[in-house]
Amino acid sequence: MDKTPKYVIVTPARNEARFIETTIRSVTCQTIQPAEWVIVDDGSTDETAAIVDRYAGQRSWIRMVRRPDRGCRKPGGGVVDAFYDGFNALKRNDWDFIVKLDADLSFAADYFERCLERFGREPQLGIGGGDIYHEVAGAQTLEKNPRFHVRGATKIYRKACWEAIGGLFPASGWDTIDELKANMLGWKTSSFKEIRVLHHRLTGSSESLLRDRAKHGVACYVSGYHSLFVAASCLRRLFQKPYIVGSFAMLYGFLKASVTRAPRVNDARLVDYVRTQQLRRLCGLETIWK
Repeated sequence: MDKTPKYVIVTPARNEARFIETTIRSVTCQTIQPAEWVIVDDGSTDETAAIVDRYAGQRSWIRMVRRPDRGCRKPGGGVVDAFYDGFNALKRNDWDFIVKLDADLSFAADYFERCLERFGREPQLGIGGGDIYHEVAGAQTLEKNPRFHVRGATKIYRKACWEAIGGLFPASGWDTIDELKANMLGWKTSSFKEIRVLHHRLTGSSESLLRDRAKHGVACYVSGYHSLFVAASCLRRLFQKPYIVGSFAMLYGFLKASVTRAPRVNDARLVDYVRTQQLRRLCGLETIWK
């Protein structure tokens, strides 16, 4: 009897012709290959679909779903919408793990084997994935995050945890809300510091960094963060690039989402859990943040 865990992958992709072939090669070289991989072409106007078509013709477990072009890249909710088009197109339902994987990554041939081994050793581990690195000036640099946080670019969900959290919230902050809810329900979530993933899409300009900070502020609001915790985060980011303006961009995103009443997680128990954890963090007590 085959006791190797089965995993399926869903990859939303929009205009990823520059990187997606690298990601496909990383997956097709895996020592434990996925049972199924659905790549969602989210209205690409480049060669993304043609590249996926070529590989889908070579591997029966790779399929493509096409979405109409909305005219722009839509982070947050748009990514989740595309993911669910792929999720609903899955033919296999006997999977043990589902992976949300971006189309601009590369990783070692034993990436999923090592990740699945980690899940096997920790039955309460509900969400995991490798640490994200960027190549800067010829060196791989770690993207620092709280240890409980797994970047949305590479998320592996245990089936029981996926069902417990009810899937993904369709808005900015989805890749934190899932982990917060999992931890509230008694699951553990963790990036695997011993397993690397190289993220090829860099945030290279000051303008894009500011957009990223503002988007993070919106995600904080959507996730129900305590305003004191957001203020403390803004103060800490004064000393991170882009200095000063990055903090104001984050605050702007948070306040704008508040004023415009952006769609927010509607789970009083979860919001109470998150804010309690954050107040404990501000008091120097043990939390999922540290």
